[in-house]
Amino acid sequence: MSVYKSLELVGTSPEGFDQAVRVAVKRAGETMRELEWMEIVEQRGYIRSGEIHEYQVKVRVWFKLEEGQ
Repeated sequence: MSVYKSLELVGTSPEGFDQAVRVAVKRAGETMRELEWMEIVEQRGYIRSGEIHEYQVKVRVWFKLEEGQ
């Protein structure tokens, strides 16, 4: 049996939605163990002077809680 906890993150990138997701998941992996799942919750973009300037995603990640000792 396993128990998971979820956490929402926001990732941004000037390159696209895919890169924004990868930035968020990679950063979460630097400080969290046992990341196993992710879900894209929202996508949005920042427009400046009629051009897309930045992509932003809200990502929910799930990680497995460690067994108690």
